[in-house]
Amino acid sequence: MRPSMEAADIAVVALYFVLVVCIGFFAMWKSNRSSVSGYFLAGRSMTWFVIGASLFVSNIGSEHFIGLAGSGAASGFAVGAWEFNSLLLLQLLGWVFIPVYIRSGVYTMPEYLSKRYGGKRIKIYFAALSLLVYIFTKLSVALYAGALFIQESVGWNLYLSVILLIGITALLTVTGGLVAVIYTDTLQAFLMVVGALILMVISLVEVGGLEGVKTKYMQATPNVTAILAAYNFSYTNSCHIHPKPDALRMLREPTDEDIPWPGFLFGQTPASVWYWCADQVIVQRVLAAKNIAHAKGSTLMAGVLKVLPMFIIVIPGMISRILYTNEIVCISPEHCMEVCGSRAGCSNIAYPRLVMNILPVGLRGLMMAVMIAALMSDLDSIFNSASTIFTLDIYKMFRKSSTSRELMIVGRLFMAFMVAISIAWVPVIVQMQGGQMYLYIQEVSGYLTPPIAALFLLGVFWKRCNETGAFVGGMTGFLLGSIRLILVFVYQAPDCDQQDNRPAFIKYIHYMYVAACLFWITGIITVVVSLLTPPPTKEQIRTTTIWGVWNRDVKLAHHKEESYKFTVKNPVDSNGTLEHKELPNGLHREKIVDGTDVKLLVLQDSTTPDCLSEVQTPMEHSGNGQASLMSQAYEEDEKPERTSTCWKVVYWFCGLKGQSTKTPPRDPVEEEARCLEMLYEPPKIKLLLNIMLFVVCSLGVFLFVCFSL
Repeated sequence: MRPSMEAADIAVVALYFVLVVCIGFFAMWKSNRSSVSGYFLAGRSMTWFVIGASLFVSNIGSEHFIGLAGSGAASGFAVGAWEFNSLLLLQLLGWVFIPVYIRSGVYTMPEYLSKRYGGKRIKIYFAALSLLVYIFTKLSVALYAGALFIQESVGWNLYLSVILLIGITALLTVTGGLVAVIYTDTLQAFLMVVGALILMVISLVEVGGLEGVKTKYMQATPNVTAILAAYNFSYTNSCHIHPKPDALRMLREPTDEDIPWPGFLFGQTPASVWYWCADQVIVQRVLAAKNIAHAKGSTLMAGVLKVLPMFIIVIPGMISRILYTNEIVCISPEHCMEVCGSRAGCSNIAYPRLVMNILPVGLRGLMMAVMIAALMSDLDSIFNSASTIFTLDIYKMFRKSSTSRELMIVGRLFMAFMVAISIAWVPVIVQMQGGQMYLYIQEVSGYLTPPIAALFLLGVFWKRCNETGAFVGGMTGFLLGSIRLILVFVYQAPDCDQQDNRPAFIKYIHYMYVAACLFWITGIITVVVSLLTPPPTKEQIRTTTIWGVWNRDVKLAHHKEESYKFTVKNPVDSNGTLEHKELPNGLHREKIVDGTDVKLLVLQDSTTPDCLSEVQTPMEHSGNGQASLMSQAYEEDEKPERTSTCWKVVYWFCGLKGQSTKTPPRDPVEEEARCLEMLYEPPKIKLLLNIMLFVVCSLGVFLFVCFSL
């Protein structure tokens, strides 16, 4: 009989829920959730520490504890390559992509594509694709993995536990916005690291340290005689039950079925560029930073934290195989069904089985809280980011005159809609096979995201790339990837005791090689078509490329007011932001931003460097690349609206103000100058960040080499 949760464990889990709810309501009370930037970008007020923790915990969800540990149990060190690769790609995000996004003044990734290329075709395609990926892949995997752990450890009713977790997560996200998400993520990151470290230490002691893991893992073969004596089924000796000879190497031979090194470097890496540098879930958190220094600091911190999963998740999964070989390594599909209810394999139960058998009472409850934290982190990330994309990139396209309050309501209603879909999706998740579910998310990413990564990379680095080339190249890559994906579903892999009659191009061509082909085909077609068609306008590339980040000139509008120069010798205060001095309304002044003179109109009440005003949502763009909402008239209700006490409580709970008013729009020149303020780095801080960049990247390369030799 397997160990189960006791009263002390349940008490720890309950205490965790109380802490999370308190933090969420604290964020509701402290933050400004009634504006677009306040709700979706946390008012651009977050520091590097909380963003770095949020980045880590948003990525390390329940599917990582289940999937990474399971893959470690099945194939050894190989799966850790994703973690070390992301360490490097996070720095690409902080030093290349985030400066471009800030310079462009965007909320969402579809909006960036629209600003960079013009038109709506690419924006609509990317927004719709992102929502589908969030709801039917990320959400599915997170729910399945979390439910699997709960079922293994507690034995609760699967549907009731999943619905409860979805409901609590949605409550925090709907009410608190990105501020609540980031602050609860900080607590969850702490719990994850502490709990997983405790389990790692105890399990390493159990098997004799890291050297003991390497030695005993290669000997972890199930006892076929004992299994056949315990269960009544036939055995054909056709399933792979022995550890792979290269299980202790990360990057493997070009023909390896797990991680062929050419496929990983040239195929998986482009797919990962989309996730780490262009996925709304990740980018939205970094865009909430106070300035570029905090943004870079957050990617450095997250990169350092990404070293941990190899040691706190993958290696414990390998230890689970060592300790519970006859359960983790099933010898036939019938054996797998008896052990874990899935014919595809039982490696996914490696981590929960280790938790429930090796940890003492109380610590089991802590790890239960860690898994709940991972699941809730996945869900709140998806809820908040998907509602951002839907509200600002799809809904606003049909309701161009919508107010800030209306957008807030729509964002919350869309989250409720996603909750309903999530609950309806639970029966489908339960019926799907665990082993195939993890491969499913990997293959979907490999077939659909490389073309998007190519469009982002070309858009950022190549000025000549235009909308026609990007659309033709992107759609070509999407169609080819979709065809391959459909064929994979048609020709599914048989059970290990059955003959594999799939076509050779499905059976032998690894999906990473397909991803590499999709990336390069998309890039080549985009380049050729762009060269054969007219180039983009200067306004389309002025602020949306890496070259635009280095060009700090603000396009000045013609104003009738009299202007004069006001030079600030020391433009940076102790907080790293530009100094503001009192001037009469409507007067110009000249600032120095990183060595470049910038002339702009200054409003007396402007205090926060926010690239987009709180009402100015980034939808329709005028010729100078700024939101056309600048042309809307400033309207305010002349008579105050009478609101009952009941509605006041509802408005506070959802972060809405009682009156639906429009604040006066800001000048596009001022908004662009504020973006430049966010991009300013004091010389000493810049030097420190660059030194840390070298250290972190060197660490990533060293770990790759260390685990691949």
